[in-house]
This record gives sequence, structure tokens and C-alpha cells, in this order.
Amino acid sequence: MLCLLLCGYTSMGQSTLSGGNPAQLTTIHNAPQRDTNLNKSNTDKWKGADARLTYEKLHTSRIYTTDTATHTFHRLPFLQPWKRDLGNLGSPALNLQFTPEYRVGPTLGYHAFDAYRFNVDSLGYYNTTRPYSVFSYRLGSRLEQVASLFHTQNIRPNWNFAVDYRKTNSPGFYRIQRVNHDNASFTTNYKSIDKHYILYLGMVYNKQQHDENGGVRNAADLDTSIYSDRRTVPTMFDSRYSLTRSAISNRQRDYTAMLQHSYVWGRTDTTYNADSTQYSYRLLPRFSITHRAEVSTEKHTYKDLTPDSLRYAGFFAYPFLNQGTGYYAAGGDSVFSEQQWFRVDNRLMLNGFLGSEGRQLKFSAGAGSRYDQFITTPTPNINPDSLPKIIYQQGYDRSSYLSNYIVAELKKEALNPGQWQYVANTQFYLTGRFAGNLSLHASLGKSVKFLEGYFEAGFTQRIHDAPYSYNIYGNQYTKYLYHFAKENVNLLYATIESPALKLSAGARNYLIGNYIYIDEQQKPAQYGIAFNVAQLWLRKMFRVGDFYLDNEAIYQQLPGSAPVNVPTLMGRHQLSYENDLFRHAIRMVAGVEVRYNTAYKPAAYSALLNRFYYQGTTSISNTPEVAVFLNFRIKRFRAFIMGDQLQKMFVPRNTVLFTGTRVTDYDGITYTPVYATPDATIRFGFAWALVN
Repeated sequence: MLCLLLCGYTSMGQSTLSGGNPAQLTTIHNAPQRDTNLNKSNTDKWKGADARLTYEKLHTSRIYTTDTATHTFHRLPFLQPWKRDLGNLGSPALNLQFTPEYRVGPTLGYHAFDAYRFNVDSLGYYNTTRPYSVFSYRLGSRLEQVASLFHTQNIRPNWNFAVDYRKTNSPGFYRIQRVNHDNASFTTNYKSIDKHYILYLGMVYNKQQHDENGGVRNAADLDTSIYSDRRTVPTMFDSRYSLTRSAISNRQRDYTAMLQHSYVWGRTDTTYNADSTQYSYRLLPRFSITHRAEVSTEKHTYKDLTPDSLRYAGFFAYPFLNQGTGYYAAGGDSVFSEQQWFRVDNRLMLNGFLGSEGRQLKFSAGAGSRYDQFITTPTPNINPDSLPKIIYQQGYDRSSYLSNYIVAELKKEALNPGQWQYVANTQFYLTGRFAGNLSLHASLGKSVKFLEGYFEAGFTQRIHDAPYSYNIYGNQYTKYLYHFAKENVNLLYATIESPALKLSAGARNYLIGNYIYIDEQQKPAQYGIAFNVAQLWLRKMFRVGDFYLDNEAIYQQLPGSAPVNVPTLMGRHQLSYENDLFRHAIRMVAGVEVRYNTAYKPAAYSALLNRFYYQGTTSISNTPEVAVFLNFRIKRFRAFIMGDQLQKMFVPRNTVLFTGTRVTDYDGITYTPVYATPDATIRFGFAWALVN
């Protein structure tokens, strides 16, 4: 199982079993699929069937197919659609579309690497008639690399497993900003032949390592010829510790294992083929019992081997040994902080079903219990009992919580065209430190036949406590304790999708009270005044012959006093020529892509906290980013080559892009103050699907 834990499900969807249509905005097949191939008693004939790959998710009855389109294959999969990093692939990333952190029960609170992590709640559970593998690889300038290997196959027609491993490594254009990530997951699902017993098992492993360089020391250096090699530009944390590795680093690691299994009672029918050599079962459920168990551990580590007192002046005062030398020696001072989270969650639910097949209403009710333990450690690999009293009091903390909660859900899905869908669910904490925390969601939707699309409107409310890392911070030299009122996040939304019209659009409105955030002093804070954030977004594709114009835009409006950093308007437009060549043997897509946003005050990044924080003094206005690309597909092989950040080759020098502090930088310090984007770069990548 430890070997399997290092592999898992890919969220990148690199399958190429069938052709992709760029006009298709979704790959969901709403109609339930009842294929007797899944339950044949003659497994030899099942293995000889044509290759077909589908997957499902835990919280829906819909059947999905993997994305095989070439229309957007060149795009970085992690940062879609509006996430931006620190200028190096794999570095901490922030969503420029305002999205509050999702939290209901106890959480640790580190989310800078969420864009790259596998999440156990979003894993896919596959079914395939043939063993299926995909190898994917991306290579960029300065040894930017992403490699992944995915494999799934059915052990039996009713039992599948899938494994995946992904490696991300990027030294970066600038000094000591190395990124090294490992992400993996494993899934298996089993359904008994008579359909009464169903099991889902998912495991994920994520490890993110980021060397911190603090950004460029002087943005004007980027417009100086002596620094044409970006690896020589002085950085904030520049030192003589190493030419390739930083003395300051953040590392996050987590493991999660989830088991959900159910036993279903209902009416069973057995169907035989013409000569009675094969049979299949059909089950119309009426009642079921579901048990879900989850075990998770997470650890975040900050380390500074060559500390400087000025770097920590806003947090604590300490005269470090060998300060300013840039060297680390055994016995020398360092700054170390580690926070850990261990969680065990058990839930039991009773489920009832009403209605005919494909139109069933499901209602569920249950209860759960969870244990959470948080530990803050000021020195590595310690026994707390051996710590000096002053260090124990300052930097160490151990907090354990036992919570009990109730859950309930009412759900009817639109599995066929023309049907209505309605969903309502809630989770409420009854006992323990987090009593009163609440998650409530209700939505109404309908599948519209003549549009071949779907619309949905809904409401969510979350009442929750601050994460543990916001309440407690400690290292060898200091300890901070904070107390916050419960945060209240309310959301009204409506969306519509129509592949027939090549259109998707939506509106959201957040109403937030007691907003918890990181302030300009890089300290946890709470904004007591309720405020709104309104969002409108649209994606529309136009086609004229073999030319496609794909447009995406989002508008955000918020009160000027709220401590939120987002641009008012963002857009991305892709003009491409797409055609089949050599008697449809090759699918080719070639075009240009432009990304832009209006001027705004961006969030800053704290290496000490490994989080983005609010700042209201520096404004940034960016030159639109330009990329050109060529994507193609030959049967089950897809590839692309692209040139990115091409505006760097044409923007005149001394253009004022960094305002507020009156710093000029023609290369663009884009989404985070003092962190510069890479120069014009070339990327190449491919995905090769293999069917046995």
C-alpha cells in the first residue's frame, strides 16, 4: 500500500481515447449508462471489447469522460483560469478571482500550494474495458519540467484501480527560487455483481518544496544590461549560502486516506442474453447505509538558516550569530517553525430513495465524529519534555479537539434532458471547540433540451472559526496567540452552460462578515464590517469556418475599504485556426492568446507565513501578456509548442508598469509586488495515451 500511495489519479485529464471538439465546454454525459459489459460473467469477451474509459465522482451520479481536446492543450493545467504564481511554475499561487477559503471544521490554514495538490474529495473513480495509461511531459526554458504517469485498469469488470504520479521541478529564471513538488494518488472502486455493495477508496500524497528568494531587490535592475542574465539579479534573500539553493524555504506535506462504502437495498432484476450465457443485474435502490472514514496528516515547515534581525523586526527582536555573513555553520542561529495537523473523521449516513430509475430523489441524514490534533514545534525533531522552559513556553503548542456533527442532504439530479435538479445539504457542529460551525447549500437547476445545456442557481452559507495557524504562531524566539470571532461567508450564484451556443456565463455575490485575513504587517487580523463582492463572468466562442475566437472575461466589484486585493476586470482571448490534415490523420490548432487585467493593488507575499497578505500602497498596471502556440493530435498522441511572455520582446524600455512607488520595470513585476515574471520563454509538451 505504501508503494501504491506514491501513485494516483490525475486531475489534468490527459486521456486521448476519442477526438475532442473545441466548441464543447463540458465532457459530462448526463444520461446514466447501464452497460452489461460491466457485469458479464464471461470476462474473456469483456477484455476483448473496444477501449472505453469513463469515471465518476463521489457526490454525483453523473458519468464523465476524460478531456481529449487540443483547443487549450497548451495551457498550464494548474493555473486555470485565473490563478497566478510568483513567476516560477510551482511557486505559491493566488486566485485573482476572489474566492474565500473553504473551511467549516478545524483546518490548518496553508493554501499557497493548493493549485498543485491532489484533493481526496475531487478524485475520479474509473471504469475501463482495457488497461489504459497516459504519459505526459512538459518542458520549458531554464529546465522547467512537469512529468506525470497515469494508469488505470479493471481487475474485474466491476473492480477498477487507478494510480498517478506527477513531478514538478523548476529552478526558475531568477536566483534561488527552486521548486520541487511530488504529487500522487490512488483510487479503487468496487461494485458487487448484484449492485448491493459499493466501495470507494482514495488516497493522496502531496509534497511541495519552495526555496524563497524574497523577490528582486530593485526592480530597476531588470532594465539594466548588466543583468540580462536573470540569474544574476540581486534578490531580497540573496546570500552566499548557495548559488542554487536558498537558505530560506517552505515545505508542505500531507497524506490522506478515505474509505466510503455503502450497502443498498432495493428491487433487483436479472437480465440474460439470447442464449443465456451472459447476464446482468439492475438495481432500483430504496434504502442504503453509508459509512465514510478519513485519516489525514499535514505538516508545514519554515526554515531560515541565515537569519537577519531586520527580516524579523516586525515579529521579534534577537541578535543572531553570524548575522549578515550569508554563511551557515553548525551551531549557528536559525529560525525554524513547524506546524502539524492530524485528523480522523468518521461518518455514518442513512439514505432513502423515491421515484423511478433516472428520476430518483435521494434523502440522507447522519452523524459524524472527528478528532483533530494540532502541534506547533519550534525546533526540528524534538521531544517537548527536553525543551528549556522558556522555549517550551514561547514556541511549542499542542491542541486537541473532539467534535461531533450532524449532516443531512436532499438531492435529485438532472440525469436526462429536460429534468429539474435540486440539492440541499448541511453540516452542523454540535459539540466541542467548534460548536456552531455551519455549512449550508441549496441549489436549483434544469437541463434544457433545446439548448443542450444547463442552468443552475443557488445559495451557500458557511460559519466557521479561524484556522489553527491564524490563531497560533511560534518559533524558538517568540509565540503569538490570536482570537477571532466566527467568520460568516454567504454566496448567491447563478450559472448557465450551453455547448450548442458555445456559451457559459454566471454571476456571484459574496456577503462576508468578520472577514479573517493577513494584514499589511503580516499579522492575522479580522475585518468586522460586512462587505459585498460581486462577480460577473462570461465565456463565449465564435467560429467562422476553421477560425475560432475564444473569449473569457470576469468583472469584480467590491467596496474600496475592504481588505481584498483583486483586479476589476480580467480577460483572456484566444484566436486559433483549427483543421484536420492528411485525411483527418492530424488535428492541428495554431493561434495566439492574450491575457490582461486592469490596474489594481495586488496582494503581497510573505515567505515567513507562506501566505499572501493584504497591501494597499502599491499599484501595478500590466502590459497584456501574449503567447503563440501550435497544438496537434495524432490518434492518441497530443503535443504542443508555444512561446509565452512574448510581450517582453516588444514593450519599450522605461515604460512605467509599477506605480505607486514610481519604480520603472519594462519586464513587468506583475501579480505580486517585487516578484518578477520570467522573460520570453519556449514551452513544449506532449501526452501519449497507451491502450493495451
